[in-house]
Amino acid sequence: MNILNTINHILQSWGVPTATANAIDNTLVFLLIALVALLADVICRRCVLPAIGHLVKRTKATWDDILFSPRVMTRISHIVAPLVAYMLLPIAFPEPTAGGTDLLRRILLTCVQLGFLWLIDALLRAVYQVYSAHEALRGRPVKGLLQTSLVICWFVGLVIVIGTLINQSPWALLTGLGASAAILMLVFKDSIMGFVSGVQLSANDMLKVGDWIKMPKHGADGIVTEVTLATVKVRNWDNTVTTIPPYALVSDSFENWQAMRDSGGRRIKRSINIDVNTVCFCTPEMLERFSAIPLLKPYLERMQGQQITNLGVLRAYLVAYLGSLPVVSQDLHCMVRQLQPTAQGVPLELYCFSTVKEWVPYEGIQSDIFDHVLAIVPRFGLRIFQAPSGLDLQRLEGISGPYTTKG
Repeated sequence: MNILNTINHILQSWGVPTATANAIDNTLVFLLIALVALLADVICRRCVLPAIGHLVKRTKATWDDILFSPRVMTRISHIVAPLVAYMLLPIAFPEPTAGGTDLLRRILLTCVQLGFLWLIDALLRAVYQVYSAHEALRGRPVKGLLQTSLVICWFVGLVIVIGTLINQSPWALLTGLGASAAILMLVFKDSIMGFVSGVQLSANDMLKVGDWIKMPKHGADGIVTEVTLATVKVRNWDNTVTTIPPYALVSDSFENWQAMRDSGGRRIKRSINIDVNTVCFCTPEMLERFSAIPLLKPYLERMQGQQITNLGVLRAYLVAYLGSLPVVSQDLHCMVRQLQPTAQGVPLELYCFSTVKEWVPYEGIQSDIFDHVLAIVPRFGLRIFQAPSGLDLQRLEGISGPYTTKG
């Protein structure tokens, strides 16, 4: 400061007014402060932050690599220069209300506040990356919570910044905004409803990324790929993407197939219709023919001396057949049942669970089972009901044509 006093005396000896000499001194001090602030920024960027990054890389943990990522470290460096300048500003301008000093002070403080907002933004995103990388927590719908936290932080932060710039208390601004709460609720209606719905979905474990859901009302049938504040994205099995508002998943019903995927099997429930006219009691010749089938020997021995039908023998065979398949779970329900007869015959339903739950292999297993069922039914003297086709009508009516067979 002695140098500045000397400069001040020299300027005054040259006839420069005292006020002008003081202004020049203050300007020189401010330029020196700016130089120190820039020097602190360079030291932070070139020395301190690389040293911290080097130490972080040497640790075995992965969370600190994300938390102290270059993005976060860069945001920290943005705060250094305005913070140093703000702290040293009273040296250049001892009276904060003199001239534009107060405005300069508020601008520097605003830069510091914005730097902190950017830092909080980067930290929240880094925490989200750490959270998403955790195997047990990866599927949780936390992106909506992240977006909500960012909106709240930026809203509060911008109110504080505006209050600083106009030299008003942030609380006074927030109180004034209370009168506009209705308008804000209309503007942020989807965001508020999405946040509340996201909390409900997460708290009740209704939905998470990776779940297979089905919601015909919105045309969704596939895997949840993203849960955000405003939308839930579902990649359908035809590779189209359906977006659903989170509150629709809370207010409406939807099917979540994830419990099936986590269980011991995927259900097979399909029936065939047996022509009623082909159902009859078994004759000795039929029983002798059935006894040649290995899967039926225990049943026929148990039912020896009783009058049984060919439909009952078929049911017993199918139960034994399902029990012999390694891809059919024996720990879950497995049965072949007869449903209420209809005009299309007697429905015979197979009810079991496949241990293979992936879609394509599951469909193959189900098709193989019913291929066998369709082929085995005639061996029991039964016929599967089928509505008359054009060929059947031609044969009945004796109409000649390209599909008519002779003899």
